[in-house]
Amino acid sequence: MLKRRTLIQVAVAGAGLSLLPFSHAADTASQLPGELEQSDLIYLTPIQSNGKESRCQAEIWYVWDGADIYVCTDTTAWRVRAVAKGLVQTRIWVGDLGNWGSIDGKYKTLPKIETTSSIVTDEAVHAMAMKMFGKKYPVGWIRWGQTFTRGLASGSRTLLKYHPMSG
Repeated sequence: MLKRRTLIQVAVAGAGLSLLPFSHAADTASQLPGELEQSDLIYLTPIQSNGKESRCQAEIWYVWDGADIYVCTDTTAWRVRAVAKGLVQTRIWVGDLGNWGSIDGKYKTLPKIETTSSIVTDEAVHAMAMKMFGKKYPVGWIRWGQTFTRGLASGSRTLLKYHPMSG
């Protein structure tokens, strides 16, 4: 049975994917370029100043441009508040196992990447990301497209960029 999120997957490929600085900590790190192209979800958590994972964890829609991962979220979300507090290191697991709260941490067995997060204010990047979201999630975009786009314009939503750290 097809899941709603897997109706259409768009390959986002670019030259030199094997050269991206993905984390080599996991044996599955070599799978990341393919997983980032195909997965509908990522799981993420900020890394606290003491080096531990935050209790704030979630599965979320994302787009990947071949270099960076983008997430559009409510401006009041913990993801945005963490970056605003200076907690810019984020751990991301790539794959789709469903709601993070109902899978008992199994997403932590997925390929992972360590990233540096930042808030994106450039309207050209917003437009690029919104176009990518629309292509990646065409069914969901019918419901969420205007919310994301208008929210970025009004400030009620924030675009976050996650850039892979050197391994």
